[in-house]
Amino acid sequence: MTIRTCVIFSIAWSFALLAQTPSPGPTAEADYTVHDFVFRSGQTLADLRLHYITLGTPRRDGEGRVRNAVLIMHGTGGSGRPFLGEQFAGVLFGPGQPLDAARYYIILPDAIGHGKSSKPSDGLRQRFPHYDYYDMVRAQYLLVHDGLKVDHLRLAMGTSMGAMHTWLWGELYPEFMDALMPLASAPVEIAGRNRILRDMIIDSIRGDPDFHDGEYTTPIRGLFAAEYALYVMTSSPLQQHKSAPTRAAADEAFEQIKRRALNLDANDMVYQYESSATYNPQPELGKIRAPLYAVNSADDEVNPPELGILEREIARVPRGRYILLPTSDETRGHGTHSRPVVWRKYLLELLAESERP
Repeated sequence: MTIRTCVIFSIAWSFALLAQTPSPGPTAEADYTVHDFVFRSGQTLADLRLHYITLGTPRRDGEGRVRNAVLIMHGTGGSGRPFLGEQFAGVLFGPGQPLDAARYYIILPDAIGHGKSSKPSDGLRQRFPHYDYYDMVRAQYLLVHDGLKVDHLRLAMGTSMGAMHTWLWGELYPEFMDALMPLASAPVEIAGRNRILRDMIIDSIRGDPDFHDGEYTTPIRGLFAAEYALYVMTSSPLQQHKSAPTRAAADEAFEQIKRRALNLDANDMVYQYESSATYNPQPELGKIRAPLYAVNSADDEVNPPELGILEREIARVPRGRYILLPTSDETRGHGTHSRPVVWRKYLLELLAESERP
């Protein structure tokens, strides 16, 4: 199969973006288009738009190979933009920090179905091709390799869904990166309560009588049920009690969840959770060649440590290491993945271990 690609040369240098990012390097935001993209389902999309943000400048070695590119992949329902916030960029991308944007070329893509990349809510709704994590990773590779002309990654890392994509990157393109860091994930098919949660979300939306196979004209109440389930699974009991210590504060937090649900698109959300159904890197873990640090937190209800999955599976990764962060005032349940203040020291250790001579 020949996939024709082209870049939309509408790169906008965003001064607002620079202002919120502690980076002395250039920041760019653009779209890359893949023509006639064929999904694993056999469906095609004439023009697959992949949105991205980059910080810094790619630097090549004497052989012309890029050596400083870092790919960071977001979680379900997210986009690359939140990584520019103070909580993440303020800890990692500034001068002298682990991923200093004056030194590294940082790539923040929006996955298929997310952010400003092609997604059902663009107009196709339920006629949008059904995609899975393998499609998403292959599209990211085309963006990085063909679009940005990056032939090697210093580091590939991601949060939640992006962490699962990180495992797949290591298997599908084992010679393409120096290091891998999945944050809040497991390298096995999604089963148990995690899978049931996703079934609940999908059923809440598809089972809503106002959904009309994606052609809804009124707010879908099933989105409220989906958000309620997500809140319980992804929040930290300790932190939520601290942030809402009274009945009134807890009631207001509940109203915020409802307001958040009203801003979601039902078609996008159901596709996002259905895309995880075929994920299963377990059989190919031995193909991963780069050092890999898998970081989870003890208060993560999505990937609870008592399952023992990572202790068992990390042994199959030739250069793998499992790190379990204990519950503390700094952890946030599943959301600890986006708090590098908790895990940055392990990132530094990984960069040191994978440094080329």
